[in-house]
Amino acid sequence: MDLENQRRVKALAEKYGAENLVVVLGGAEAEASGLTAETVTAGDPTYAGPLAGVQLGLSVWHIVEDEIKAEVDPEVYDEQIGIMEMVLDIDAITEEVSSIRKQYSIY
Repeated sequence: MDLENQRRVKALAEKYGAENLVVVLGGAEAEASGLTAETVTAGDPTYAGPLAGVQLGLSVWHIVEDEIKAEVDPEVYDEQIGIMEMVLDIDAITEEVSSIRKQYSIY
């Protein structure tokens, strides 16, 4: 997660309260999605950005997880994400993000 997005997430959590935010990821790889999930929950693991040492505990999900997919209009999901499901490792992404969420999400 780049530094500008870290700043945005931190500012939104301060403005609206971390309990009122849900982060929906769209990364194509499990490892990258996991790193981003860790950043918005436990803090920036690289200690380089605005979220270094900041444990927001945000609720974090990936767009391909069933719980989020169910919240999106099926036509929109198909149009925007459906084709990507054929090339993504859905199980690995879901496992990675779910694991981080279970460890660090407070909300």
